[in-house]
Amino acid sequence: MSVGKQEDEEILDTALLAGHILLENGAEIYRVEETIDRICAHYGVSSENAFVLSNGIFLTAGNARESFFAKVQHIPVSGTHLDKVAAVNQLSREIVEGKHSIEEARQILENIRRMPGKKRWMQVAASGVGSAAFCLLFGGTARDSLAALLAGLLLYLYVLWLGAPHLSKIVGNIGGGALVTLVCSIFYLAGAGENLNYMMIGSIMPLVPGVAFTNAIRDIADGDYISGSVRMLDALLVFFCIAIGVGIGFSAVSMAPGPWGDLLRVTDLAGSSGQVAEFQTAGSRLLLMGKEILSAVVGTVSFSLLFGVPREYYPYCGLIGGAGWLVYSLTELILPGSGPCFAATAVVIFLSRTAAVLERCPATIFLIAGIFPLVPGAGVYWTVYHIVMEELFMAVQTGYSAMKSAAAIVLGIVFVFELPQGLFIRLAGHGRRTGKAEKPQGKGTP
Repeated sequence: MSVGKQEDEEILDTALLAGHILLENGAEIYRVEETIDRICAHYGVSSENAFVLSNGIFLTAGNARESFFAKVQHIPVSGTHLDKVAAVNQLSREIVEGKHSIEEARQILENIRRMPGKKRWMQVAASGVGSAAFCLLFGGTARDSLAALLAGLLLYLYVLWLGAPHLSKIVGNIGGGALVTLVCSIFYLAGAGENLNYMMIGSIMPLVPGVAFTNAIRDIADGDYISGSVRMLDALLVFFCIAIGVGIGFSAVSMAPGPWGDLLRVTDLAGSSGQVAEFQTAGSRLLLMGKEILSAVVGTVSFSLLFGVPREYYPYCGLIGGAGWLVYSLTELILPGSGPCFAATAVVIFLSRTAAVLERCPATIFLIAGIFPLVPGAGVYWTVYHIVMEELFMAVQTGYSAMKSAAAIVLGIVFVFELPQGLFIRLAGHGRRTGKAEKPQGKGTP
């Protein structure tokens, strides 16, 4: 296809816009590069070269037959909106199938860019419900869960109206951790909850950087070491800021007079290791497992809304999150150490890739939400708690356990993504929308 200089620039600008939307809304580096390559190749620009980092795109083109083009675009990451990632991915497929002219593609991308996010009241409600579900998942009672729901609601009101628009990420996350600590302490002293620790663990989950952590692993596994390292550093920084906030909150509570100062000393530590009491009967253990799996499903669906997952994929996300926790619950009875976390991660990735082939959409949509119950947010909390209580041995032990869980998640993601894509195409059989699952191009995910 012969194209002139003006059309060359229009094609490259359109491809750059597609990459911009993907990168700022939580897509992996390789997906951004592959989408730019596909759009340019389809419309006849073969000399294009794209270099993508975690917050920028460098795009060049030009040879003896095609006009020269160079553009650098800085892209601040504004949040995670996986519905936009799915929409651009679908448009990329349609472009390759010849369904759109370059003008039509550009207009569709502009429409995708202007897609509204989830309503604020829905995000606040999802944060509250997700906090309540994860409180139950990690061992809280119904009263603890209700207190965590209220704390989660207040936390996201803070995030949407103060933290995100007016504060830096560092200060915002420190403030969020401190806010959750103070709110849960107030509820605990008022008798609204029975176990402060479980209330706290559930309530801080909306702050946990599951997206940055998961995408960092994906980028490193794909050989994008610079972007993967930056995203991993970002995730670790958020974990660290949450820990500082929780520590500040606990320190403030412990210095307060009267019952406030005694709060930490009387807090129930039962269940901090995550182990089930030996005297539990098989029936009670089965009932507990059912409660945990249901909580994992509800929590995963709630956080799917926070991440902007298209609503038609909520059932997939919930089932994948519940299946991952089921495997974790079963394997912790027979596997030592971080083995259950590895096994559960492998199942989540396997099911995410299968669902991606069935629905012809990015596996990230299912993976980010489904992996969230396994992200060691509780480990971060317990480490900070023991530091504040000056129990350094316990702090080291819980911190090391959290690191092992994180390493198990890394290995699970890396190993399962090495499985050939043809395996998932055969498992998925026929795609729901087209009658036949299309074999995707590139690095192996739709």
